[in-house]
Amino acid sequence: MIRIEDDGGLRLVTLDRPEKANALTRPMLAALAEAAEGAAAAGARAFVLTGAGRAFSAGMDLEAAREGLATDPVWERLSAAIAALPCLTVAALNGALAGGAIGMALACDIRIAVPAARVFYPVMRHGFLPQPSDPRRLAALVGPARAKMLLVAGARIDAAEALAWGLIDRIAEPQDLIPAARALCADALAADPAHAAAIKRMVQG
Repeated sequence: MIRIEDDGGLRLVTLDRPEKANALTRPMLAALAEAAEGAAAAGARAFVLTGAGRAFSAGMDLEAAREGLATDPVWERLSAAIAALPCLTVAALNGALAGGAIGMALACDIRIAVPAARVFYPVMRHGFLPQPSDPRRLAALVGPARAKMLLVAGARIDAAEALAWGLIDRIAEPQDLIPAARALCADALAADPAHAAAIKRMVQG
């Protein structure tokens, strides 16, 4: 349910459960965390995360939710692993981004999306708390009021509004999404990995 492709220093990780809108199970989350944790050791100088089919991810698999996945530490393990990567990280959102899946996208350096992408985080409706690091990262991008619009008011926003808010950084047509992500990684792929890591540390403070 997860595909990993290593190509010339680029690690492309694809959520590959399109028949279920890439809804996340615990094994998928663990595999994603392992892919991020092992990226540097594999020589990755850029890391791109995307999904197969029309959705990036519908969030948590409902059957897994009934088994307690909502409070599993694997969510934070995944987002922390992505955030800790010294290389450039890009979320290439091929469609809807929902629920807990938002955390892995927030942990990336850059987010690009197709025009049809939608973002929603229905924690209020389902009675869950968001993953601990998600509200902080979300508020850092869009501000506290808009973070509350998504998390408390349950707002659903389209790609154009997400771009205006600063939640995503660029919109690309579906056929151009992965080429656009690769293009964003080109300079990092051509550089000394330590250079990119140093710049990221300067930006993050």
